[in-house]
Amino acid sequence: MKKVKKTFPLQWQAFTSTLSTTMVLILMGLVVLCVLTAKRVTSTVKENLIVTVTLSEDVSVSRTASMQSMLKTERYVNDVTMISAEDVLKEQIETIGSDPSDFIGFNPYNTELELNMEPDYANSDSLDWIVEELKTRFPEITDINYQRDLVDNLNNNLNKITLVLVVLATLLLLVLITLINNTVHLTIYSRRFLIHTMKLVGASWSFIRRPFLVRSLWMALIAAFVADALLFIGTRTMLNYDPALERIIPTGNIVIMLGCVLLLGLFIMLLCTYLSVNHFIKMSEHKMWEK
Repeated sequence: MKKVKKTFPLQWQAFTSTLSTTMVLILMGLVVLCVLTAKRVTSTVKENLIVTVTLSEDVSVSRTASMQSMLKTERYVNDVTMISAEDVLKEQIETIGSDPSDFIGFNPYNTELELNMEPDYANSDSLDWIVEELKTRFPEITDINYQRDLVDNLNNNLNKITLVLVVLATLLLLVLITLINNTVHLTIYSRRFLIHTMKLVGASWSFIRRPFLVRSLWMALIAAFVADALLFIGTRTMLNYDPALERIIPTGNIVIMLGCVLLLGLFIMLLCTYLSVNHFIKMSEHKMWEK
């Protein structure tokens, strides 16, 4: 009975520490997923930015195809779509509800190339020099259009959202580290006299730290695996409910989130344990009685 009474507080303490760490890691995983999702959404929105390149009317089909192939190899281009003059006319007829060629006797539109830009180049500064480069390389280009105001507003809003998420992630990370550190510190505080006794009999610092680090390692592993399991089940349930979310929450981001939870959980737990044990090893005997 004495053995049960003695070990029960330690077991309960380990359980509560592991539970609190699990909850902290779940919150951390959600923050990581939010940051990754925001980055994915940003890239998706920028990839949908279209730069319309209008060609002169005397450009041959073979030359247009050659330009399309060359543009696809450029580092700032994600994809190129050719729209013939006839297709442009059809789009305008659907838009305005009438056929301009009926009034002027010919198709007033030319063949166009629609460029989907790489996200890193979807900003006004990059687009300005890209436009100049294209006009210099291809004399067949008569005009290049893109929605500059939309690009500026998009980048300004995305930068604000990214800044808010980074600040929020940083603050939450500091809160999470503080919570784990306090949990670990309180756990080791209850065994400070054992640490002092081991120090008195000549045990080295590494010898004193080892059992605490091993215990924290197992607690961190259990907490991380439980947190990862709950996060995985939650994300898969959400994706099964709405498969369209896979476009902004791909499997790769889920794997990164689970890996971050595991690595951060182990790192923070072991670091806090190491620092806390060292703190009590250095503590003088009379301070151990202070609350």
